[in-house]
Amino acid sequence: MDTLSRLEQIIAQRRDADPSQSYVASLHAKGLPQIARKLGEEGVEATIATLSGSDEELVGEAADMLFHLILALNARHIPFADVLAELERREGTSGIEEKASRSE
Repeated sequence: MDTLSRLEQIIAQRRDADPSQSYVASLHAKGLPQIARKLGEEGVEATIATLSGSDEELVGEAADMLFHLILALNARHIPFADVLAELERREGTSGIEEKASRSE
C-alpha cells in the first residue's frame, strides 16, 4: 500500500473521531465549506511557495495540499482511486486536447 492510500485510510478512520482529539474530525464537524476553504488556503500557499519559496517550502505546501485534497474527496465520498483512474484515462492525451474536450 502506498503513502497516499494509507493517508486516505487514516483520514477515513479519523473522520468520525472526537473533534477535540482529531484535526480531520474537527474539519468534518465544521462541514464542507470549511474543508473547501482549507483546501483553497493550501492551494494559495502552494502557489506562493512555487513563486517565491524554497524547495523545502514548496514540498511542505504540496504535502499540505495533497492531505487537504484527500480530506475533501473523503468528505464527498469520492475515493482517491477515482482521481487516479481519471489521470490514467487522460494518459497519452495532450493537455491542450484534454482541455478542449472539456469546454465543448
